[in-house]
Amino acid sequence: MSVPVLTATAPVGASDAPLLVLGPSLGTSTILWERVIPVLAEEYRVIAWDLPGHGDAPAASGPFTVDELADAVADLVRPLTGRPIRYAGVSLGGAVGLTLALRHPDLVAALAVVASGAQLGDPASWHARAAQVRAQSTSALISASAGRWFAPASIAREPELTGRLLHALQDADDDSYAACCEALAAYDVRADLGAITAPVLVIWGEHDQVAPEAKADEVARGVGRGRSIRIDGAAHLPPAEQPAAVAAALGDFFRSIDEEAA
Repeated sequence: MSVPVLTATAPVGASDAPLLVLGPSLGTSTILWERVIPVLAEEYRVIAWDLPGHGDAPAASGPFTVDELADAVADLVRPLTGRPIRYAGVSLGGAVGLTLALRHPDLVAALAVVASGAQLGDPASWHARAAQVRAQSTSALISASAGRWFAPASIAREPELTGRLLHALQDADDDSYAACCEALAAYDVRADLGAITAPVLVIWGEHDQVAPEAKADEVARGVGRGRSIRIDGAAHLPPAEQPAAVAAALGDFFRSIDEEAA
């Protein structure tokens, strides 16, 4: 196991604004956040990062854990700021956020967990998906992923963006995607949620079958300062499906934390 190398978008927003870091869902890239970033950049300095072998990030050189992904995010952002960050991540990116708050509590001022949970899926299913991708490539996942990722009306409403996200899945490095699956198979922080001291917002999509309301409630109840909110008309990728609602929810949450601190 080793800490992977991650890449991020160039910062957007005022150079003296608090840093807001956005994390991806498995199989996607920074495309996931592109319609939310301009809104959040009105108040924050915003970057989005890519998983190994996804988007612009180099392929993984070996296996890694969610802990090591969180360490990689810490390594990525510490040179960019001397202050604690705001963080929001989707699915695997949300798992990384919870782990970041546990492993690097000094770095996280506030955390939003989107379409994610303290544990996701069944380990055997993750290992089976990793084996499928190594044998058949990520192209074999396109149809099933479209069904999991998007609410019934999302593809018709946003054909260009949803298509680009599915192409990002197809373009992902097969071994890196499989390594992400194996990291998720071992991921479980349910017993550790009470140790998270940062305030947490959990966002879940109305139609999400991967991380439904029960997963959101588990995190919101388990952390010391948690709350949850539903995004209507979204499934597993709310920032792409309902960017205005997600931007508003994140802005309200981070703003409230900043006001409390002031």
